Amino acid sequence: MSVVPIYSEDMQAAEVSWFAPLCSDDFRLLGVPEGDLRSSWENTRDIALTADRLGFRNILCPSSYQVGQDTLTFASAMAPLTSQINLLAAIRCGEVHPAMLARTVATLDHILKGRLTLNVISSNFPGEDAPSKYRYQRSREVVEILRQAWTQDEINYEGEIYNLKGLNTDPVRPYQQNGGPLLYFGGYSPDALELCGQFCDVYLMWPENEENLKQRMKDVAAVATRHNRVLDYGLRVHMIVRDTEAEAREYADHLVSQLDDDQGTAIRDRALDAKSLGVSLQSEQRKTADQSGYSEPHLWTGVGRARSGCGAALVGSVDQVLSKIERYQKMGIRAFIFSGYPHQQECEIFGSKVLPQLKTCSLPEVYGRIPASTPATPLGIGERK
Repeated sequence: MSVVPIYSEDMQAAEVSWFAPLCSDDFRLLGVPEGDLRSSWENTRDIALTADRLGFRNILCPSSYQVGQDTLTFASAMAPLTSQINLLAAIRCGEVHPAMLARTVATLDHILKGRLTLNVISSNFPGEDAPSKYRYQRSREVVEILRQAWTQDEINYEGEIYNLKGLNTDPVRPYQQNGGPLLYFGGYSPDALELCGQFCDVYLMWPENEENLKQRMKDVAAVATRHNRVLDYGLRVHMIVRDTEAEAREYADHLVSQLDDDQGTAIRDRALDAKSLGVSLQSEQRKTADQSGYSEPHLWTGVGRARSGCGAALVGSVDQVLSKIERYQKMGIRAFIFSGYPHQQECEIFGSKVLPQLKTCSLPEVYGRIPASTPATPLGIGERK
Protein backbone atom coordinates (compact mmCIF):
# COMPACT_ATOMS: atom_id res chain seq x y z
CA MET A 1 0.00 0.00 0.00
CA SER A 2 1.35 3.41 -0.93
CA VAL A 3 1.99 6.03 1.72
CA VAL A 4 -0.67 8.71 1.32
CA PRO A 5 0.95 11.89 -0.02
CA ILE A 6 1.06 15.00 2.12
CA TYR A 7 -1.07 17.81 0.68
CA SER A 8 -1.10 21.51 1.26
CA GLU A 9 -4.39 23.23 0.59
CA ASP A 10 -3.02 25.62 -2.00
CA MET A 11 -0.75 23.04 -3.70
CA GLN A 12 1.84 25.74 -4.29
CA ALA A 13 4.86 23.45 -4.40
CA ALA A 14 5.22 21.42 -7.61
CA GLU A 15 7.66 18.80 -8.83
CA VAL A 16 8.96 20.50 -11.97
CA SER A 17 10.77 18.09 -14.27
CA TRP A 18 12.45 18.13 -17.67
CA PHE A 19 12.74 15.45 -20.38
CA ALA A 20 15.70 13.44 -21.67
CA PRO A 21 15.13 12.51 -25.35
CA LEU A 22 16.49 8.99 -25.04
CA CYS A 23 14.12 7.40 -27.52
CA SER A 24 13.31 10.24 -29.89
CA ASP A 25 15.51 12.51 -31.88
CA ASP A 26 16.03 16.10 -30.81
CA PHE A 27 15.33 18.80 -33.42
CA ARG A 28 15.95 22.43 -34.21
CA LEU A 29 13.25 22.10 -36.88
CA LEU A 30 10.73 19.28 -36.41
CA GLY A 31 11.23 16.51 -38.94
CA VAL A 32 14.66 17.74 -40.05
CA PRO A 33 17.28 15.42 -38.49
CA GLU A 34 20.61 16.90 -37.45
CA GLY A 35 23.55 14.73 -36.49
CA ASP A 36 24.48 16.50 -33.26
CA LEU A 37 20.89 16.26 -31.99
CA ARG A 38 20.30 12.59 -32.67
CA SER A 39 19.49 10.46 -29.65
CA SER A 40 23.05 10.10 -28.37
CA TRP A 41 24.70 9.71 -24.98
CA GLU A 42 26.51 13.02 -25.34
CA ASN A 43 23.49 15.16 -26.21
CA THR A 44 21.13 13.54 -23.72
CA ARG A 45 23.74 13.64 -20.96
CA ASP A 46 24.23 17.37 -21.51
CA ILE A 47 20.47 17.98 -21.34
CA ALA A 48 20.25 16.14 -18.01
CA LEU A 49 23.24 18.03 -16.62
CA THR A 50 21.65 21.33 -17.66
CA ALA A 51 18.40 20.41 -15.90
CA ASP A 52 20.31 19.42 -12.77
CA ARG A 53 22.27 22.67 -12.73
CA LEU A 54 19.15 24.81 -13.17
CA GLY A 55 17.26 23.17 -10.29
CA PHE A 56 14.70 20.93 -12.02
CA ARG A 57 13.55 18.33 -9.52
CA ASN A 58 13.26 15.30 -11.82
CA ILE A 59 13.95 14.27 -15.41
CA LEU A 60 11.93 11.75 -17.41
CA CYS A 61 14.09 9.05 -19.01
CA PRO A 62 11.70 7.31 -21.45
CA SER A 63 11.87 3.84 -23.00
CA SER A 64 11.53 2.65 -26.58
CA TYR A 65 13.07 0.20 -29.02
CA GLN A 66 13.01 1.72 -32.49
CA VAL A 67 15.15 4.72 -31.59
CA GLY A 68 17.62 5.60 -28.91
CA GLN A 69 19.28 4.32 -25.78
CA ASP A 70 18.60 1.95 -22.91
CA THR A 71 16.86 3.71 -20.06
CA LEU A 72 18.29 2.04 -16.97
CA THR A 73 21.81 2.03 -18.38
CA PHE A 74 21.50 5.78 -19.01
CA ALA A 75 20.14 6.42 -15.51
CA SER A 76 23.00 4.46 -13.95
CA ALA A 77 25.57 6.43 -15.94
CA MET A 78 23.99 9.75 -14.91
CA ALA A 79 24.03 8.90 -11.20
CA PRO A 80 27.59 10.04 -10.44
CA LEU A 81 27.31 13.01 -12.81
CA THR A 82 24.29 14.62 -11.14
CA SER A 83 23.91 15.90 -7.61
CA GLN A 84 20.30 16.93 -6.90
CA ILE A 85 17.92 15.92 -9.67
CA ASN A 86 15.82 12.75 -9.46
CA LEU A 87 15.68 10.40 -12.44
CA LEU A 88 12.23 9.23 -13.61
CA ALA A 89 13.19 6.01 -15.38
CA ALA A 90 10.64 4.24 -17.56
CA ILE A 91 10.21 0.49 -17.04
CA ARG A 92 8.41 -1.44 -19.77
CA CYS A 93 6.64 -4.12 -17.74
CA GLY A 94 7.55 -7.67 -18.74
CA GLU A 95 10.65 -6.67 -20.67
CA VAL A 96 12.76 -7.93 -17.75
CA HIS A 97 11.64 -10.73 -15.42
CA PRO A 98 9.95 -8.99 -12.46
CA ALA A 99 12.26 -10.47 -9.80
CA MET A 100 15.32 -9.41 -11.79
CA LEU A 101 13.78 -5.99 -12.41
CA ALA A 102 13.25 -5.60 -8.66
CA ARG A 103 16.96 -6.27 -8.09
CA THR A 104 18.03 -3.93 -10.90
CA VAL A 105 15.84 -1.09 -9.60
CA ALA A 106 16.96 -1.61 -6.01
CA THR A 107 20.61 -1.49 -7.09
CA LEU A 108 20.05 1.68 -9.10
CA ASP A 109 18.15 3.24 -6.19
CA HIS A 110 21.18 2.68 -3.94
CA ILE A 111 23.53 4.12 -6.56
CA LEU A 112 21.32 7.24 -6.74
CA LYS A 113 20.81 7.38 -2.94
CA GLY A 114 17.05 7.52 -3.42
CA ARG A 115 16.99 9.89 -6.40
CA LEU A 116 15.00 7.36 -8.44
CA THR A 117 11.36 7.37 -9.53
CA LEU A 118 9.76 4.97 -12.02
CA ASN A 119 7.39 5.46 -14.95
CA VAL A 120 5.37 2.28 -15.45
CA ILE A 121 4.90 1.49 -19.17
CA SER A 122 2.48 -1.10 -20.57
CA SER A 123 3.23 -0.86 -24.30
CA ASN A 124 3.84 -3.72 -26.68
CA PHE A 125 7.29 -5.23 -27.07
CA PRO A 126 9.03 -5.13 -30.47
CA GLY A 127 7.11 -7.41 -32.80
CA GLU A 128 4.26 -7.85 -30.31
CA ASP A 129 0.62 -6.87 -30.82
CA ALA A 130 -0.95 -7.87 -27.52
CA PRO A 131 -4.48 -6.85 -26.46
CA SER A 132 -4.72 -3.95 -24.04
CA LYS A 133 -6.25 -6.12 -21.31
CA TYR A 134 -3.32 -8.55 -21.43
CA ARG A 135 -0.71 -5.76 -21.37
CA TYR A 136 -2.25 -4.14 -18.31
CA GLN A 137 -2.61 -7.49 -16.57
CA ARG A 138 1.09 -8.07 -17.21
CA SER A 139 1.90 -4.64 -15.75
CA ARG A 140 -0.33 -5.29 -12.75
CA GLU A 141 1.51 -8.50 -11.96
CA VAL A 142 4.91 -6.90 -12.41
CA VAL A 143 3.99 -4.06 -10.05
CA GLU A 144 2.60 -6.45 -7.44
CA ILE A 145 5.78 -8.54 -7.59
CA LEU A 146 7.94 -5.42 -7.27
CA ARG A 147 5.99 -4.37 -4.17
CA GLN A 148 6.51 -7.80 -2.62
CA ALA A 149 10.21 -7.78 -3.45
CA TRP A 150 10.70 -4.36 -1.87
CA THR A 151 8.62 -4.86 1.29
CA GLN A 152 8.59 -8.58 2.18
CA ASP A 153 11.13 -11.28 3.01
CA GLU A 154 9.91 -13.53 0.20
CA ILE A 155 8.13 -13.24 -3.12
CA ASN A 156 5.14 -15.58 -3.24
CA TYR A 157 2.97 -14.70 -6.19
CA GLU A 158 0.41 -16.58 -8.25
CA GLY A 159 -0.92 -14.74 -11.27
CA GLU A 160 -2.12 -15.34 -14.81
CA ILE A 161 1.34 -14.67 -16.24
CA TYR A 162 3.84 -15.06 -13.38
CA ASN A 163 4.00 -17.71 -10.67
CA LEU A 164 6.82 -17.26 -8.15
CA LYS A 165 7.27 -19.23 -4.93
CA GLY A 166 9.62 -18.69 -2.03
CA LEU A 167 12.04 -16.24 -3.65
CA ASN A 168 14.21 -14.62 -0.98
CA THR A 169 14.25 -10.82 -1.26
CA ASP A 170 17.19 -10.07 1.02
CA PRO A 171 19.42 -8.64 -1.76
CA VAL A 172 16.74 -6.53 -3.49
CA ARG A 173 15.61 -4.00 -0.88
CA PRO A 174 15.78 -0.48 -2.36
CA TYR A 175 17.38 2.55 -0.74
CA GLN A 176 13.98 4.25 -0.41
CA GLN A 177 11.79 3.07 2.44
CA ASN A 178 7.99 2.63 2.69
CA GLY A 179 7.59 0.80 -0.60
CA GLY A 180 10.53 1.76 -2.80
CA PRO A 181 10.59 4.31 -5.64
CA LEU A 182 7.39 6.18 -6.48
CA LEU A 183 5.46 4.80 -9.44
CA TYR A 184 4.28 7.24 -12.13
CA PHE A 185 1.75 5.94 -14.62
CA GLY A 186 -0.20 7.08 -17.66
CA GLY A 187 -3.11 5.39 -19.41
CA TYR A 188 -6.74 5.96 -20.35
CA SER A 189 -8.52 2.61 -20.64
CA PRO A 190 -10.53 1.17 -17.72
CA ASP A 191 -7.81 -1.43 -17.17
CA ALA A 192 -5.19 1.32 -17.04
CA LEU A 193 -7.15 3.38 -14.53
CA GLU A 194 -7.70 0.33 -12.32
CA LEU A 195 -3.98 -0.43 -12.25
CA CYS A 196 -3.05 3.16 -11.48
CA GLY A 197 -5.73 3.71 -8.86
CA GLN A 198 -4.80 0.57 -6.96
CA PHE A 199 -0.99 0.55 -7.10
CA CYS A 200 0.63 3.69 -8.53
CA ASP A 201 1.41 7.05 -6.95
CA VAL A 202 1.28 9.71 -9.68
CA TYR A 203 -1.19 9.66 -12.58
CA LEU A 204 0.44 11.25 -15.63
CA MET A 205 -1.61 12.88 -18.38
CA TRP A 206 -0.78 14.21 -21.81
CA PRO A 207 -1.97 17.74 -22.67
CA GLU A 208 -5.67 18.20 -23.38
CA ASN A 209 -8.20 20.96 -22.81
CA GLU A 210 -8.64 21.70 -19.13
CA GLU A 211 -12.12 20.18 -18.91
CA ASN A 212 -10.82 16.91 -20.33
CA LEU A 213 -7.95 16.86 -17.84
CA LYS A 214 -10.36 17.44 -14.96
CA GLN A 215 -12.44 14.48 -16.11
CA ARG A 216 -9.35 12.25 -16.39
CA MET A 217 -8.47 13.13 -12.81
CA LYS A 218 -12.01 12.44 -11.58
CA ASP A 219 -12.05 9.05 -13.31
CA VAL A 220 -8.82 7.76 -11.78
CA ALA A 221 -9.60 9.36 -8.39
CA ALA A 222 -12.83 7.33 -8.25
CA VAL A 223 -10.80 4.14 -8.70
CA ALA A 224 -8.24 5.19 -6.09
CA THR A 225 -11.03 5.99 -3.60
CA ARG A 226 -12.39 2.45 -3.97
CA HIS A 227 -8.98 1.22 -2.85
CA ASN A 228 -8.73 3.79 0.00
CA ARG A 229 -5.88 5.57 -1.73
CA VAL A 230 -5.03 9.16 -2.71
CA LEU A 231 -3.05 9.92 -5.88
CA ASP A 232 -0.98 12.80 -7.11
CA TYR A 233 -1.47 14.05 -10.67
CA GLY A 234 1.05 15.00 -13.31
CA LEU A 235 1.09 16.66 -16.72
CA ARG A 236 3.58 15.95 -19.48
CA VAL A 237 3.64 18.88 -21.94
CA HIS A 238 6.08 20.65 -24.26
CA MET A 239 7.08 24.24 -23.62
CA ILE A 240 7.70 27.30 -25.79
CA VAL A 241 8.12 30.36 -23.57
CA ARG A 242 9.51 33.71 -24.65
CA ASP A 243 9.45 37.28 -23.36
CA THR A 244 6.32 38.01 -25.42
CA GLU A 245 3.45 35.92 -26.77
CA ALA A 246 4.26 37.06 -30.30
CA GLU A 247 7.82 35.75 -30.00
CA ALA A 248 6.61 32.42 -28.64
CA ARG A 249 4.04 31.94 -31.41
CA GLU A 250 6.61 32.94 -34.00
CA TYR A 251 9.00 30.29 -32.70
CA ALA A 252 6.23 27.65 -32.75
CA ASP A 253 5.56 28.44 -36.42
CA HIS A 254 9.30 28.32 -37.15
CA LEU A 255 9.60 24.91 -35.47
CA VAL A 256 7.26 23.29 -38.03
CA SER A 257 8.20 25.48 -40.99
CA GLN A 258 9.99 22.64 -42.81
CA LEU A 259 7.90 19.74 -41.58
CA ASP A 260 6.71 17.39 -44.29
CA ASP A 261 3.50 15.60 -43.28
CA ASP A 262 4.73 12.24 -44.63
CA GLN A 263 7.92 12.54 -42.59
CA GLY A 264 5.89 13.49 -39.54
CA THR A 265 3.70 10.42 -39.97
CA ALA A 266 6.77 8.20 -40.29
CA ILE A 267 8.21 9.63 -37.06
CA ARG A 268 4.95 9.03 -35.19
CA ASP A 269 4.42 5.52 -36.51
CA ARG A 270 7.79 4.14 -35.44
CA ALA A 271 6.85 4.42 -31.76
CA LEU A 272 5.63 1.22 -30.11
CA ASP A 273 2.62 3.05 -28.65
CA ALA A 274 1.60 4.68 -31.94
CA LYS A 275 -1.79 2.94 -31.96
CA SER A 276 -2.64 3.42 -28.30
CA LEU A 277 -5.77 5.16 -27.04
CA GLY A 278 -3.73 8.00 -25.58
CA VAL A 279 -2.02 8.71 -28.89
CA SER A 280 -5.37 8.64 -30.72
CA LEU A 281 -6.73 11.23 -28.26
CA GLN A 282 -3.78 13.50 -29.03
CA SER A 283 -4.55 13.12 -32.74
CA GLU A 284 -8.20 13.99 -32.17
CA GLN A 285 -7.17 17.14 -30.36
CA ARG A 286 -5.15 18.28 -33.39
CA LYS A 287 -8.21 17.80 -35.58
CA THR A 288 -10.36 20.06 -33.39
CA ALA A 289 -7.74 22.83 -33.06
CA ASP A 290 -8.04 26.14 -34.87
CA GLN A 291 -6.20 26.94 -38.09
CA SER A 292 -3.07 27.88 -36.16
CA GLY A 293 -3.13 24.60 -34.22
CA TYR A 294 -4.40 25.92 -30.87
CA SER A 295 -7.02 23.80 -29.11
CA GLU A 296 -7.40 26.37 -26.32
CA PRO A 297 -5.52 29.58 -25.49
CA HIS A 298 -1.76 28.88 -25.33
CA LEU A 299 -2.13 25.12 -25.96
CA TRP A 300 -0.60 24.42 -29.38
CA THR A 301 -0.96 20.99 -31.00
CA GLY A 302 1.62 21.43 -33.75
CA VAL A 303 4.26 19.36 -31.95
CA GLY A 304 2.10 16.27 -32.39
CA ARG A 305 2.43 16.45 -36.16
CA ALA A 306 5.90 14.92 -35.77
CA ARG A 307 5.71 13.12 -32.45
CA SER A 308 3.88 10.14 -31.02
CA GLY A 309 2.70 10.52 -27.45
CA CYS A 310 2.70 13.97 -25.88
CA GLY A 311 1.56 16.14 -28.77
CA ALA A 312 1.00 19.69 -27.56
CA ALA A 313 2.95 22.61 -26.11
CA LEU A 314 2.25 25.56 -23.87
CA VAL A 315 3.07 28.64 -25.97
CA GLY A 316 3.21 32.14 -24.55
CA SER A 317 5.01 34.81 -22.58
CA VAL A 318 6.58 34.10 -19.21
CA ASP A 319 3.56 35.53 -17.41
CA GLN A 320 1.08 33.60 -19.58
CA VAL A 321 2.89 30.32 -19.03
CA LEU A 322 3.10 30.93 -15.28
CA SER A 323 -0.63 31.67 -15.20
CA LYS A 324 -1.37 28.46 -17.10
CA ILE A 325 0.77 26.40 -14.72
CA GLU A 326 -1.04 27.99 -11.78
CA ARG A 327 -4.40 27.01 -13.31
CA TYR A 328 -3.20 23.42 -13.56
CA GLN A 329 -2.01 23.51 -9.95
CA LYS A 330 -5.40 24.74 -8.77
CA MET A 331 -6.91 21.73 -10.54
CA GLY A 332 -4.75 19.51 -8.31
CA ILE A 333 -1.77 18.84 -10.59
CA ARG A 334 1.59 19.09 -8.87
CA ALA A 335 3.95 17.03 -11.05
CA PHE A 336 5.00 18.62 -14.34
CA ILE A 337 7.26 17.16 -17.01
CA PHE A 338 8.26 19.81 -19.53
CA SER A 339 10.33 19.62 -22.70
CA GLY A 340 11.05 21.64 -25.82
CA TYR A 341 12.94 21.64 -29.10
CA PRO A 342 15.89 21.68 -29.04
CA HIS A 343 15.82 20.35 -25.52
CA GLN A 344 18.93 21.93 -24.07
CA GLN A 345 18.11 25.39 -25.43
CA GLU A 346 14.53 25.28 -24.16
CA CYS A 347 15.67 23.87 -20.81
CA GLU A 348 17.93 26.91 -20.38
CA ILE A 349 15.12 29.31 -21.34
CA PHE A 350 12.48 27.79 -19.07
CA GLY A 351 15.00 27.18 -16.31
CA SER A 352 16.11 30.82 -16.24
CA LYS A 353 12.84 32.64 -16.99
CA VAL A 354 10.10 30.53 -15.35
CA LEU A 355 11.53 27.97 -12.93
CA PRO A 356 12.91 30.56 -10.44
CA GLN A 357 9.36 31.89 -10.01
CA LEU A 358 7.89 28.52 -9.03
CA LYS A 359 7.87 26.79 -5.66
CA THR A 360 9.22 23.33 -6.24
CA CYS A 361 9.39 20.07 -4.33
CA SER A 362 10.70 16.53 -4.70
CA LEU A 363 7.83 14.04 -4.47
CA PRO A 364 9.94 11.22 -2.94
CA GLU A 365 10.63 13.62 -0.06
CA VAL A 366 6.95 14.63 0.17
CA TYR A 367 5.97 10.96 0.38
CA GLY A 368 8.58 10.28 3.05
CA ARG A 369 10.50 7.79 0.94
CA ILE A 370 13.80 9.56 1.73
CA PRO A 371 14.67 12.15 4.40
CA ALA A 372 13.92 15.69 3.27
CA SER A 373 17.09 17.48 2.22
CA THR A 374 15.43 20.84 1.69
CA PRO A 375 13.31 23.21 3.80
CA ALA A 376 9.52 23.11 3.72
CA THR A 377 9.59 25.89 1.12
CA PRO A 378 12.14 24.34 -1.23
CA LEU A 379 14.23 25.12 -4.31
CA GLY A 380 13.35 27.91 -6.65
CA ILE A 381 10.80 29.97 -4.76
CA GLY A 382 10.19 33.36 -6.31
CA GLU A 383 7.61 36.03 -6.65
CA ARG A 384 5.52 36.64 -9.74
CA LYS A 385 6.89 39.56 -11.72
